[in-house]
Amino acid sequence: MKEQIMMDNTQIPDTKKQPSSKARKRHLKVNEINYSNNLESDYTEKIEALEKSFDYASNSTCYWSKPELSIFYGTPLYQGASESQKLALNHLYWGAHYDHTAASEANTIHYNQVTAGVFSQISDDYEALCLNLKHEAEQEKYHIHAFHNIGYKTKTALLGKRVMRMKLNNNSRYNKSGKLPEIVKSRLGSSNFQYNSLRYLSKVMLSSETYRYSQYLQDFDKKGESLTALTKGYVGGSIPQTLVQFFTFCWGSSPFLACQYYAYRYAGNAVLKNYEYEYSEYFRKLEKDSKCTSVPPAVSHYHFLDESFHTTTSQIIARDMYKDFGKPTTSEKVIANLIFYLMQRGFLGGIASSLIGSFRDESSLMPLYYRILRSPVFDMSAQDALHWMEKCLCHEHEGFHLQTKYHQRAMKNIGQLASSLDYLWPINREMRIMASGGSISKAIESNVKALKQFSQIAVV
Repeated sequence: MKEQIMMDNTQIPDTKKQPSSKARKRHLKVNEINYSNNLESDYTEKIEALEKSFDYASNSTCYWSKPELSIFYGTPLYQGASESQKLALNHLYWGAHYDHTAASEANTIHYNQVTAGVFSQISDDYEALCLNLKHEAEQEKYHIHAFHNIGYKTKTALLGKRVMRMKLNNNSRYNKSGKLPEIVKSRLGSSNFQYNSLRYLSKVMLSSETYRYSQYLQDFDKKGESLTALTKGYVGGSIPQTLVQFFTFCWGSSPFLACQYYAYRYAGNAVLKNYEYEYSEYFRKLEKDSKCTSVPPAVSHYHFLDESFHTTTSQIIARDMYKDFGKPTTSEKVIANLIFYLMQRGFLGGIASSLIGSFRDESSLMPLYYRILRSPVFDMSAQDALHWMEKCLCHEHEGFHLQTKYHQRAMKNIGQLASSLDYLWPINREMRIMASGGSISKAIESNVKALKQFSQIAVV
């Protein structure tokens, strides 16, 4: 009975859209231009065509980027590697980063719909914005398919299916399947008391005057389904699942927090742009010099152009549009700052020694490193693989110093947006957590502890 009351209390009041204003806000005009340009571009179509043409053998004999975008670049292992091994590490870098990008774009598909379901209820002024978010979500589906298809063919060719399926001993934390994060659906019922409680809590904490429960979430409720998991990507990989559920209700109920989500998304855009720009430059240089280019850097180039529209969308909503809805309440400020803090700590809180452009805790990358060293690329024993991981992850080397340059560049780009958001606390507005995560000594200390744990569950 208590659960039924809780569900009843979360039903949406019968609110009507505000009439469209005569004077169009500048940021909405910019969105319309951005949306129009995105519609007219053909980058997604080019990505789809490139993906269909890809086979690894035809793309295996040259670098896909400058060498520094290679796994283990700057480490003692890389210095002693053969040319064929360096090529493999360069190609596997592409696959590793775009695995994470694909997972993050699955997050984008979901949250574009969550937030558009809020904006669509406010006024017709936001109709073009909602159409833009829908179009972006459709583009992401093609991007994800390309990344997974190319990445899978590359990893299968280099690592072999046996190594890709390698399970580590009794620890699911390191047993990464490589599948996309899924919006796991389950039937609402007594087992979903926590889910309903979080939905109710979000409503209690948010202003009843501005409360707009997303049509997208309403549709799940009407079907008797709940959203229970986003486990990878820039959202699911950084925030505990229970809080992901809670934040989803907040992003899907408050116009202010729906805008705040795009500050989070902008950070994801900036991290991607940080290394994808290098692929785009590499591709353009090869084209200018009339040199043959491989499919993956071409895909990266056109994705970089596609994502420039998405980054503009994130910036418009995060920096300007949140001001359309008045001052946030105390609860909205607390929620927004907690999200931003967890974002910093999650996918911005460190530096990876052996995967340039990744700022996650390197423990999450250790299974990948181990599989590469055990694969035909290096054909190491378990003992030798762990030995080389210790040399690469737990001692200062050139790769760490190159990584700090990428880290500082990303922090500068994200910080430019954060500094303009007046609702953020100083720890978030000044990006203090990310700044502290750029320490090489802290990264080494963390890696020593993580590798000790990893060694206990590695396949011998």
